[in-house]
Amino acid sequence: MAALAREGGLESTLWAGPAVVRRKQTRGNAIAIGQPGDAATLRLGFSGDDFGYAIEFGIPTPDMATQVEPSLFNHDPEIKCESIWAGPILRPSTALVERHNGVVTVRAEHGEWDMRPHFVYPYDSMLSELSDPEAAPELFRVREKIRSWRFYDHFRTDVDSAARGSHIGTRTLVLSGDGADLAAALRTIYEVGDREALADTIDQAFPGSTLEVVEIAGRFQLLLHQPGLNRPLSVAELSDGTLRYLLLAAALSTPRPPELLVLNEPESSLHPDLLAPLAALIADAAERSQVIVVSHARPLVAAAVGAAEATGVDVSLIQLDKNDSGETLIDGQGLLDGPAWNWPKR
Repeated sequence: MAALAREGGLESTLWAGPAVVRRKQTRGNAIAIGQPGDAATLRLGFSGDDFGYAIEFGIPTPDMATQVEPSLFNHDPEIKCESIWAGPILRPSTALVERHNGVVTVRAEHGEWDMRPHFVYPYDSMLSELSDPEAAPELFRVREKIRSWRFYDHFRTDVDSAARGSHIGTRTLVLSGDGADLAAALRTIYEVGDREALADTIDQAFPGSTLEVVEIAGRFQLLLHQPGLNRPLSVAELSDGTLRYLLLAAALSTPRPPELLVLNEPESSLHPDLLAPLAALIADAAERSQVIVVSHARPLVAAAVGAAEATGVDVSLIQLDKNDSGETLIDGQGLLDGPAWNWPKR
């Protein structure tokens, strides 16, 4: 809920184009996308070989009869339904856990459905409220799977960013989302990770340069030694692009690779000469994790695809285009080319 609020609320995620879009097909048929009076919803989901999960958010309908005074949280989205199923496609036979409004049912051993006695509030997910490894192992496994994913949406590199300060150093196998523990994460890679690969990517990006992490009274400070300079540069002196590259290097070179790693526009503020080393980093990380990169930089995309293919990593390139009606579509995808998918019903 907090993440949606930061983006402007549920309304900011909804379709802003015409209420009904009629998409013309090659044979002259037209397909209506949406109908007048459709409920405003936000649906998210994923699937894999083991489990799939989907959640639907909707706009709340306050019950004024039961409210002593109007709530200030009536703009918060409500969870209308959730579902967990086995395999990649939701079917009645593969459904394992279903949540409708506040009621959760779990498929028992012999196929019948058992209702959980615990009521789930509209602002709570069943993943957080009912994840019991014994009573609902599917819920627990899906929750732990999602918690293991890593999203690096935006690294602040301005003068007040957390990454530019010195921080108490502890062994850091996973870089934090704001990069505050950058020095500790890089030192951890040096001690328990692939220090040669880290040194190589720094040399590729900044020829002849080396990193150093110093400890002063328990606080770690990152220094960059560059040829031609009589003293190293502290992290506070680095350019935005240099600091961002070091943050990305720490995230991609983690000694504890995640199952899924997502980077959003990693090329931001990077010098064009840094795109090739970054692409090599991404391809190397893709050997250990599923990596999703959202980018507007064609040179980075081309370099990452080339580097991944050179190492034998499977690559899937998806290009998004916006049509005249404002729809964002996958370039070249026909009506029957999309993956098989069924949304749970409310």
